Amino acid sequence: MADPPGCCRPCATCLLCLYSCQWITAKKEKRKGLRTTKCDCSWFLFLFCVFLFTLVWLYFAIIILNDFHNFNEFIFKQRKLWLDWSLVLLIVTAVLITYSSVLLVLALCLQLCGQPLKLHWLHKTLLIITALVVAAAFTGLGIKWSEEWRSARISLQATGPFLHIGIVGGMTLLAWPLASFIYRTRNTGLKVFLLLVYCMVMIVLYLAPLGITSPCIMEENELPPKPALVGHRGAPMLAPENTLMSLHKAVDCDVQVFETDVMVSADGVPFLMHDEELTRTTNVQALFPERAALNSTAFNWTDLQQLDAGSWFLERRPFPTVQRLSAGDRYQVTKQRIPSLEQVLEAAKHRNIAIMFDLRPENHSNYQSFVNATLEVILQSGIPLQQVLWLPDGFREQVKLQAPDVLQVYGRKRLQNEKEPLLRVNLPYQDMSSEEIRQYRQDNISVNLYVVNQPWLFSVLWCSGVSSVTTNACQVLKEMKHPIWLLPSSTYLMIWIVVDCTSFLAILWPFLLLK
Repeated sequence: MADPPGCCRPCATCLLCLYSCQWITAKKEKRKGLRTTKCDCSWFLFLFCVFLFTLVWLYFAIIILNDFHNFNEFIFKQRKLWLDWSLVLLIVTAVLITYSSVLLVLALCLQLCGQPLKLHWLHKTLLIITALVVAAAFTGLGIKWSEEWRSARISLQATGPFLHIGIVGGMTLLAWPLASFIYRTRNTGLKVFLLLVYCMVMIVLYLAPLGITSPCIMEENELPPKPALVGHRGAPMLAPENTLMSLHKAVDCDVQVFETDVMVSADGVPFLMHDEELTRTTNVQALFPERAALNSTAFNWTDLQQLDAGSWFLERRPFPTVQRLSAGDRYQVTKQRIPSLEQVLEAAKHRNIAIMFDLRPENHSNYQSFVNATLEVILQSGIPLQQVLWLPDGFREQVKLQAPDVLQVYGRKRLQNEKEPLLRVNLPYQDMSSEEIRQYRQDNISVNLYVVNQPWLFSVLWCSGVSSVTTNACQVLKEMKHPIWLLPSSTYLMIWIVVDCTSFLAILWPFLLLK
């Protein structure tokens, strides 16, 4: 058996310095008789686990970016502090994954060079802190944002085939340091154990595609039509949400439905507003500081008309796209005011766009009067009632009687033996599987899922056959002419075989070379 290849003495010295935080030359290391102990091996195993743990969190961090604006709004509601927390998330995650990756690469290089794995106590402390931070992040995600676990499961339909290739490639590269360690160690039991574990992991990975499913594994001629776009509060990446400017920007993005939220003022005027308070999207704190914390419905229409509903968009920059607005758009933003439902219906009628809305707050004692005021404005507006999609569940039967041509949209799945079959549903994208979407499509039920911002998610839902999606990023999804990827099953099978065979041959090479 040949000795495994080492590395030059200066390289070994640098690696030892970075990993062990001690300037020990390779010659001195041999003279001192330093070697890798069981404790050192345990710390290497811990390092490897922390790296995998952090890598999984990086995947989650990328996936939850689709919904992170909701988190920003939640923090503002709790703390009255606006910040794009996605930047904080990505920076912290990048630091953690970079640190653990560098340490792991150093350890593998030291093993290939035949040097001892003497991890310094400072690195040990930082690794423990890294593990605790990631564990805290996962715990917080599970407690406060549990639906993101379902988002991750959906994401595997978009990334599964590529994750498989990446993991197989990573484990294949791991064969080199593993072979080096096996040929250097004299512990036969450890050799057998490591080989068995490695072989079992690789067998599972080779067979993993049998469990990978994706709606995008289909023939080109089976691809359903592109889902229609529903503008979430308009085009909130291009204009202040729930404003007339946002509606017009949404129309420019080929949005077919303007989704919004309606409230009714103290003097009975329906207007557009999402939050119960006005502090996030207006300058109410400056004009009416003593009333800023009141519910939006406590203000009369005269007061609401005085509020600036646009400048906050430039000041807080809720989306990175705000920085790229033209001078003309910036000026137009500063002129935005809270629009009444009457104004919005008039604009929707002229721009030939449908409007879908919730009526808030549902638990208000005067909710029935809110319904009556809203219906009155709709019926007097002259808009074709087929352009109005009604979401609120409260007093729905009354609405059907007074305005039978208004389209009813339900925020739930259909029930068994339902008297009146549902024709339209509006649900979070996490609540429907690809199989359910296909079944609803076969039964001619229109399915709208919200909120879909990332192209990978839009691609999965497109392949599944969803009718429409509600989005903040209409300007991005508008440009998509095709799902990100689409693979015929025969092509996917060929890729699977080639990847697995190539990996198997690559794994044999270091073991035969060092024999």
